[in-house]
Amino acid sequence: MTVTPPARRTAGPAATAVERASAALGRLRRGRLLHPAGASFVAEVTIWGTPGPPTGVGLLDIPGRYAGTVRLSKGTPTPGSWPDVLGLALRMHFDSGRSFDLLVSSSGAAPVLRSLPLPRRRFAGTYSTITGYRVGRRRLWLAALADPEAVDLGHSLASVAAAARTDAPRLVLAVASAVGPWRPVGQFSIGARLSAREDAALAFDPVRNLPPGMRAAGPLAWLRDQTYRGSRRARGASGQSGGSTATV
Repeated sequence: MTVTPPARRTAGPAATAVERASAALGRLRRGRLLHPAGASFVAEVTIWGTPGPPTGVGLLDIPGRYAGTVRLSKGTPTPGSWPDVLGLALRMHFDSGRSFDLLVSSSGAAPVLRSLPLPRRRFAGTYSTITGYRVGRRRLWLAALADPEAVDLGHSLASVAAAARTDAPRLVLAVASAVGPWRPVGQFSIGARLSAREDAALAFDPVRNLPPGMRAAGPLAWLRDQTYRGSRRARGASGQSGGSTATV
């Protein structure tokens, strides 16, 4: 599968200012600016295809299997199992050497709540893209949903790692419109944990690492683009840095 990155917009003064500020804050933190506390794992992604009308995105509509990397994290981060906006980042690796980076945050499942990041204690639950994507004239949201038949991920990063050691936890990938129900399109399993060094080297680009036909939508996408660029710049990383192509 060939993935062509979208053309980069010309950086204006506001974009430059946000990127520089993010880079400065990242250097002060000496690590990730966003979701600094996390754990990364090998993943295996299976796409079943879209039930019902196709989305227009081949990656979601056509069945396939991909090597992947998944990172679960706490946003603030709060201590232990305290409530936090939890994050899940999934990288799907393609034969072309490029990737699809899906970044989702803990949210509600209902249409009115899928665009709001919601703090919670448990790592199982709904994770939504919050801002959504533009596909032609349509808006789509993607989500990672709890699989009721899979092992529980628990309340902490330590419990997620323990679940991955004893079993292969699974989450369901789903797509929805702004007001429609979630439609499952696939699943991914969580396998061996990556080392702390591998986790630190991993860097995502949720705006440019997208499949053909899909683009990030809304003003928050612009802010996200500059913030992640600044954070990667502070770490000396690129939007393709890190990740494991091993299978579960």
